[in-house]
Amino acid sequence: MMQPLIDAGVNLTNHQFDGLHDNIIVRANAANVTNMLLIGCDLQSSQDVLTLAKKYRYYATAGVHPHDAKSADEHFIEKLSSLLQQPEVVAVGECGLDYNRDFSPRNIQREVFSKQLELAKKLNKPVYLHERDASKDMLAILKEHSVNGVLHCFTGDKNALDSYLNQGLYIGITGWVCDERRGKELQQLIPDIPLERLLIETDAPFLIPRTILPKPKSRRNEPSYLAYVCDTIATLKKLSFDDVAKQTTANFQQLFVNKTN
Repeated sequence: MMQPLIDAGVNLTNHQFDGLHDNIIVRANAANVTNMLLIGCDLQSSQDVLTLAKKYRYYATAGVHPHDAKSADEHFIEKLSSLLQQPEVVAVGECGLDYNRDFSPRNIQREVFSKQLELAKKLNKPVYLHERDASKDMLAILKEHSVNGVLHCFTGDKNALDSYLNQGLYIGITGWVCDERRGKELQQLIPDIPLERLLIETDAPFLIPRTILPKPKSRRNEPSYLAYVCDTIATLKKLSFDDVAKQTTANFQQLFVNKTN
């Protein structure tokens, strides 16, 4: 039997999963995905993932995504702080900067991000980070705060990778690495990511691995496909599947549960 896996990033409140939660969990269990981190992106979804985490005995985050930064009210930190008192809520996020889509003004993104880093430091919680086309500003803000965390769904270049690793962050890898078109640069960087700093995630329902055969009828990703991410990383690092599975599980526990790093 293969090593158990932990999915370090699932958007279970996404509308694509409406009415399907029980089925998704059954398939995840059958694929030996024994736990997952359910991601909050604003105050409402953070409350919703907490409810799901309690129901299914998973972990959750609470935070404001940069896309939603423009909608954060003056009391959002107090509300997040309340959610983060719950034992299931193990990280602040999804938070960060997104200069690719710019759904929120950049100055507001930076302000909302900084406040969440301050909260993480105050509560001694790791952060679950999002960054697109904003690594320079992201790193500058991170250097002002002493926090642990993971750069989720990393798709950057070598310089960004080295900088995030130097900040002591974990690196989250998704099905992007299984994409023979868009994932070539990331595939080349996988050997440069220390195994003890690696997390694997589906980011479901997005980024379904293109290595799944036969190809699923639905383009909706789900946690049961996490093994394809693990397998691709193992191949690129010239390690066994079990080696990657075992260490990424231990990394998850260290960052989000035991917090001994």
